[in-house]
Amino acid sequence: MDEAIGGGQESATPPRVGLGTIAREWGRIGCVGFGGPPTHIALLRRLCVERRGWITADEFEHGIAATNLLPGPASTQLAILTAWRLRGWRGAVVGGVCFIVPGLVLILALAALFLAGNPPVWVRGAAAGAGAAVAAVAVQAAVGLVPASWKRAGEQRSARGRWIGYVLAGAVAAVVTGPWLVLVLVAAGLLEVAAKARSAGPRTGRASAWPVPPAVAAPAAGGLGALAWVAFKVGALSYGGGFVIIPLMRADAVDTYHWMTDGEFLNAVALGQITPGPVVQTVAVVGYAAAGIWGGLLAAFAAFAPSFALVIAGAPKFDALRSNPRVQAFFDGAGPAVIGAIAGSAIPLALALQFGWQYVVLGAAAVWLLAARRGVVSALLSAGALGVAASLIGWPAG
Repeated sequence: MDEAIGGGQESATPPRVGLGTIAREWGRIGCVGFGGPPTHIALLRRLCVERRGWITADEFEHGIAATNLLPGPASTQLAILTAWRLRGWRGAVVGGVCFIVPGLVLILALAALFLAGNPPVWVRGAAAGAGAAVAAVAVQAAVGLVPASWKRAGEQRSARGRWIGYVLAGAVAAVVTGPWLVLVLVAAGLLEVAAKARSAGPRTGRASAWPVPPAVAAPAAGGLGALAWVAFKVGALSYGGGFVIIPLMRADAVDTYHWMTDGEFLNAVALGQITPGPVVQTVAVVGYAAAGIWGGLLAAFAAFAPSFALVIAGAPKFDALRSNPRVQAFFDGAGPAVIGAIAGSAIPLALALQFGWQYVVLGAAAVWLLAARRGVVSALLSAGALGVAASLIGWPAG
């Protein structure tokens, strides 16, 4: 464990931090980490670099760069990676689990409330209001990813043209392909690998190894096997941030397996945004709708297991991963397709709204997020409050 995070250069041996300390500190971040990846990264930096001095600033930045190249929830992988740095695989398991569990417990409790057979009127109103804002949150998430991705495309006209094509392909796929969206994401990455290999000219010698995307197989016929597959797909192929779970899950959860209605799926996404911890925990709500508490736990395990495996097995080689041109090229293609998929998912989400007043809430949320540039949590909580008010004055709320 004498390698820097995500780097191959020697660094000072990190202090031997007790597993109890890791459990306490990573669990605390899991409890207070409202606001998504930016908040998680800031809290981890404050703990590991500024307050305790366990990790240097350069090592921490290398860790961010490495985890951003991996599929899956990047801030969760950073939490696992920083804990790995301190106590190896045991620290990674303890830190990752303690980071995930607080939000998981809360979101399952809320799922039991919001998905109850006959919830109170105010609960239905809160769900309808918060769900109405989700399409605006999707658009905001996609817009936020554009600048960095566009910059990575470079100045060449051909590269920028491919970037636009990948975005459009992802957007169309999110609307029309349902669970097969993942094929489009993988295809965009592989096309970019081929394009850059062709422009670089013939290669000589043995090609450097690069990670092949997980195999894309048809999901099981139904039941717990299908639930595990859908959750695994989210955890293993969610390039570009947690919000890509929407197009990856919606068609399976609503149209294919009928685990939940469109409105309930909107509620699931909203719950994933307003609870602490990683947004990918939304899969637990889908799992709860499919098979109760055990389904929620199975979905969470299947979604987060790839992150633990990738970090624990690959952390010593992250420097090679970051410098591998094929890996970089794959994400240069898959990344724009993800942006398009997230933006495109706003269309079926908006069409799923059932009541006229929900479109007013959606418009207000769009102004709040895109024009005023305010936060997601405040938007969803405000939308939920509007939904409660609408239900209490007698407007329909489900």
